[in-house]
Amino acid sequence: MIEALLALGGNVGNSRAILDRAVGLLTESGDIVLKARSADYLTPPWGFKYQAPFINLALVVETSLSPRDLLVRCQSVELQLGRDRAHEKRWGPRTADIDIIAYGDLKIDELGLTLPHPYVFERAFVLRPLVEIAPDWVIKGKTVRQALSELDTAGIKRLPPQP
Repeated sequence: MIEALLALGGNVGNSRAILDRAVGLLTESGDIVLKARSADYLTPPWGFKYQAPFINLALVVETSLSPRDLLVRCQSVELQLGRDRAHEKRWGPRTADIDIIAYGDLKIDELGLTLPHPYVFERAFVLRPLVEIAPDWVIKGKTVRQALSELDTAGIKRLPPQP
């Protein structure tokens, strides 16, 4: 088993419920074990700014899946939750987005899979939830906490737990 960092987000439908369901679907077979989950965060859109705000969260998981199989699982869960990658706008609205941010300290650069995630240091909406659960995780020589300190976090709001 190896630890991995996942980032989840969405802005279509009841995002908090959809992302809760995503966590359940990811972990239901037992080959992905939830070790830590951040709070939910309301975040401004990134990439394509003319859309609804997102709900984002982060997970630390332990998995026996290979990086490629973990990616397949993440994309399968996205599909089950209504994501249609073939017909969506890049960085546009979506029901669920699940990204592998890091897989241990493995470095991969293959078609369709780059680890650590190539945009991690540009995305406060990923790093802010990660700081809550894995502040000292090192990615490309920086801790998550250090990487977040270099970004603007304006507009990111930690949400209270759901009733």
